Amino acid sequence: MRTVLQRVTAARVRVEGEVVGEIGSGLVALVGVTHDDGADEVATTVRKIAELRIMADETSVSDSGGGVLVISQFTLHADVRKGRRPSWNAAAPGAVAEPLVDAVAAGLRERGIEVATGRFGADMAIDIHADGPVTIVVDVPV
Repeated sequence: MRTVLQRVTAARVRVEGEVVGEIGSGLVALVGVTHDDGADEVATTVRKIAELRIMADETSVSDSGGGVLVISQFTLHADVRKGRRPSWNAAAPGAVAEPLVDAVAAGLRERGIEVATGRFGADMAIDIHADGPVTIVVDVPV
């Protein structure tokens, strides 16, 4: 599982012009799932998102009371080593990826974090107001 975390002052995601998810200060978590990912990768990813001390004053999103906008992002597993067209072979199909991305969002909610989400498989427009900017790539297993 690969996650790109972007610290934000605000973020929202729109599908067909409708806002489907929005947060204030916190993190945008772009989550990419591979074929071998499962419950262990979800648990570690949730812990990393919640506990990494990347917010202001070296606090975590849990400590700061910020929100997390979770967006499924299969393109994080693009293989561009050959040619000009990315290969998506490493990305898990929707039937595998969707429940795991949902589990990441649920795990964050269980920790008391405000969570908003995009819409799986939709063409999404994401507005990110980067803070810092701070961008961290989290690969699990590490």
